[in-house]
Amino acid sequence: MKETTLFKPTDTINGFECRPGVYTLNGASAMTRAVNFTAHSSHATGCSVVLFKRHENEPYAVIPIPDSYRIGDTWSIMIFGIDIYEVEYCFRFSGEYDPARGLLFNSKTNILDPYAKAVTGQSVWGKKARDDDCYHGRITTDVFDWGAFKKHDVPFSDLVIYELHVRGFTKSLTSGVKNPGTFAGVSEKIPYLKMLGVNAIELMPVFEFDELYEDRRHDGQLLYNYWGYNTTCFFAPNTSYTSGLEYNHEGDELKSLIRTCNENGIQVFLDVVFNHTSEGNENGRIFSFKGIDNSVYYMLTPDGKYFNFSGCGNTMNCNHPVVQQFILDCLRYWVIEYRVDGFRFDLASILGRSEDGSPLKDPPLLKTIAYDPILSRVKLIAEAWDAGGLYQVGSFPSWNRWAEWNGRYRDDMRCFLKGDNGLAWAAIQRMTGSADIYPPERGHNATVNFLTCHDGFTLYDLYSYNVKHNDANGWNNTDGDNSSTSWNCGCEGETDDPGVIALRLRMIKNAFVTLLCSRGAAMFYAGDEFCNTQFGNNNAYCQDNDVSWLDWTRLKKYREIHDLVTDMIAFRKRHEVIRQASRERAFGFPDISIHNTRAWNSECRDYDHVIGVMFAGKTADGKDDAVFIGINTYWEQCPVELPALPEGFRWNIDFYTYGSYSSGQDANRILRREGMTCFPEPRSVFVASAVRA
Repeated sequence: MKETTLFKPTDTINGFECRPGVYTLNGASAMTRAVNFTAHSSHATGCSVVLFKRHENEPYAVIPIPDSYRIGDTWSIMIFGIDIYEVEYCFRFSGEYDPARGLLFNSKTNILDPYAKAVTGQSVWGKKARDDDCYHGRITTDVFDWGAFKKHDVPFSDLVIYELHVRGFTKSLTSGVKNPGTFAGVSEKIPYLKMLGVNAIELMPVFEFDELYEDRRHDGQLLYNYWGYNTTCFFAPNTSYTSGLEYNHEGDELKSLIRTCNENGIQVFLDVVFNHTSEGNENGRIFSFKGIDNSVYYMLTPDGKYFNFSGCGNTMNCNHPVVQQFILDCLRYWVIEYRVDGFRFDLASILGRSEDGSPLKDPPLLKTIAYDPILSRVKLIAEAWDAGGLYQVGSFPSWNRWAEWNGRYRDDMRCFLKGDNGLAWAAIQRMTGSADIYPPERGHNATVNFLTCHDGFTLYDLYSYNVKHNDANGWNNTDGDNSSTSWNCGCEGETDDPGVIALRLRMIKNAFVTLLCSRGAAMFYAGDEFCNTQFGNNNAYCQDNDVSWLDWTRLKKYREIHDLVTDMIAFRKRHEVIRQASRERAFGFPDISIHNTRAWNSECRDYDHVIGVMFAGKTADGKDDAVFIGINTYWEQCPVELPALPEGFRWNIDFYTYGSYSSGQDANRILRREGMTCFPEPRSVFVASAVRA
């Protein structure tokens, strides 16, 4: 039966032909002759649809949804005769206003549809398009042609993830792209990413957010909500990240990026922020969830205030059944409509808190996501902590589906690599998959190993600054991480001392070689491969300028680091034994073995600064393979003995971080070696592989 036969008007309301809508279609959906509007609220007493002409603040129509159109807590109406290309919309909800009980209804407040597929008013970065602070939804049509799309699947342990900010990746003129700061700009850099060798990009928040959320100035500089960790609408892409207007087909440019990435062997993950929204606390605006069902969508104290486990003013009530359903609907939407390959969940421990804020043993939301059939093949990565003190690295509920940003890897390896005492055994654990914190059944699919991310120092700054330099953020340098895992190598900030410069580059090379020779997925921050700097700012969340934009001129200046990273990624791909355990032994060696200055000596003392890790096993075609990583974090030369190989094989030195690096160089000639013993110079790393003699 045709839709035109099924859906005919039954009523006229305020001059519009209407009928009861399709209750299972959330938000606004374009039909053949009408638009279907559906909204949900547990505590509202009434709901209206508000229509605006494009770009106008005053509505041209307010259409109350009759009580007869309400089923349960759901209002649904089909309105005929709407030109979706000329209209914007929102809802209004009526009900009690009693903040102490968490009720914030006001029948005159325009409420953004949380299911809106596009949001107006923020299309131009840094410019408010309206005089007021009201957001409107836009009704979209799906005209994107995916063609013969085929997902490029990458086993979890094979992942090399490149975290990037869509705007900052290409906004600088040095990027050389035609569409700087946009999804299209990222697409222009796909050949670079492919040549680098990464097989996944993790996009920092791309859901619609208000970059002028705080609207602060410091020393005359406008500060932005640049990172985007304050979501305005969870179903809408950030329209200011597009190179052109996409009226009524918002999202096409992002979809094109995802399609092109997959065609080039690169998966796309989204950084999603379900732990809080941009509505803030009791002093914040009311424009979405607060005006729909404040006491349902947010964790509230007994007096109607907001729990703040996110550090951003409010906390989503993620394990309320209604909120669970909303989050699941959202994730499914991005997988179905945008073909997203995975999600990284910001402050994911919040998603495991009950409605009173206490941690749950088996959080229903996390379990539902883990077992959902639509999401069954996407990667699920948790930032396994929150701002309320809950730290779950190694214990995040997983059901063998959830992986974690391994904060223990970051902290232990940073400290070991800069020469701290007592970290040798911890470093071995981190490099070999963190089996001390992840149970065997999770294998090497639990840990995302990283040394840097958007939050903290860049890798260059990690070895250029002892302390943060966040004065430009306007908080008197009180914001940002205060940990002591960085080291300036003898001089704070920029220097022309050749000894300090050489040491810093060596430390960066040590970090990359170690990361890419560790079991588990590997991740690094965009620009680290060519020594991008934030000038010591370790919390650049508000800096929309040269502090955060990648300076692509450094690619030429630090080409040796880029080439090392490219070659190391290729080496990692060639040697499966690095990435996962083999079913068969090779050379009679175990899958993983630990060494130090002497082969097969796995003893670790508090003052040890030398370790050797060997991975061994059969390749896919049945050949024996072994890779040995020798690390000397001491300030003097130290011996490292290689295990003896069977007759007919020898150790080839593939990489050595001491001195300058160039692709194709023979590291065997650089690293001093006597028989089976190598003598790496102070603070250096080498990698050897077994080859036929």
